[in-house]
Amino acid sequence: MQRISEIDVFRLERPSLSEAERKRLRRERGQQEKEEGYQKLAELCYLGEYDMAKQMANKHYNWGYEIVDCIVMERID
Repeated sequence: MQRISEIDVFRLERPSLSEAERKRLRRERGQQEKEEGYQKLAELCYLGEYDMAKQMANKHYNWGYEIVDCIVMERID
């Protein structure tokens, strides 16, 4: 541990991430976004807002879901 007098606040930097770490973080963020998207779509369907759920699924194509017969399903391309 450093003493306060030894710390130079102008030299503090965030440690740079490796490319593998960046990929892992992007993958985790994408998975979290997909899960949250599913929850939003399922809630809209539960509330009877099928048209709104379809619009949201189409707008957020990267989530990978579509609404079929009022059910959230994984999109098959």
